[in-house]
Amino acid sequence: MSADLTFVAILLLRMAVTAAFVISASVITERSGPVIGALVATLPISAGPSYVFLAMDHDAAFIAQGALASLPINAATMFLGLTYILLAQRNNVVISLGAAVIVWFGLAYLIHLIDWTLLGGIAVNVVTFAICLPLMQRFRHAKMPLITRRWYDIPLRATLVATLVGAVVTLSATIGPTGSGMLALYPIVFTSLMLILHPRIGGKPTAAVIANGGWGLMGFGIAVALMQVTAVRFGSVIALSGALATCVAWNLGLWAWGRRRVRYV
Repeated sequence: MSADLTFVAILLLRMAVTAAFVISASVITERSGPVIGALVATLPISAGPSYVFLAMDHDAAFIAQGALASLPINAATMFLGLTYILLAQRNNVVISLGAAVIVWFGLAYLIHLIDWTLLGGIAVNVVTFAICLPLMQRFRHAKMPLITRRWYDIPLRATLVATLVGAVVTLSATIGPTGSGMLALYPIVFTSLMLILHPRIGGKPTAAVIANGGWGLMGFGIAVALMQVTAVRFGSVIALSGALATCVAWNLGLWAWGRRRVRYV
């Protein structure tokens, strides 16, 4: 097999693996309600595989630099979520999702203009969560209607996710670690959930899923910061494993805390 065919085959395999992860998570989201669904949706099921594939092609310094760019992008995702939540209460998916995506790309452009440090990335996340989490709080609870799956749901989700992964892997050598880190964190899971769920169950229940994801994104931001600190020192494998473990432990902690609060209410 020629080098070009080998690259295409590996790229398609990577795209398929990531799409399978995201589809599985979105199905769980639909069946488990906004709280559990949000905890699943904020696991690194899209960014994680993208970073794994980047680590297969680049060294630990590339991963560390990418994580440094990803950290402020996590804050942009919070504002994407807040924009959608506020607009989805009264508007259709085109307006709500369209405005949220515009906000994300606008913030991503501004982020790209800044030479970020680790402390700067952490600071912007702290400020963002302090603003967004209180504003999201009152939208976290909504009744989840029964969902009837349509024939195009899974192919659409698979196409969205696979396209993102393909773009990250293919363009990484051209756009460098900063561009790769930003692109890897595009919130494909959130936007695919908005795109699929909003027309079927309405804006308010879909917004409840996104609102419950705010605390999960905080844990994800911590994981990205940990990955940036450990990548060069301990290598990409340990850094990525530690980031994944942090996300899983954080979301399990949120789940346990939620169950405890329900039990004593």
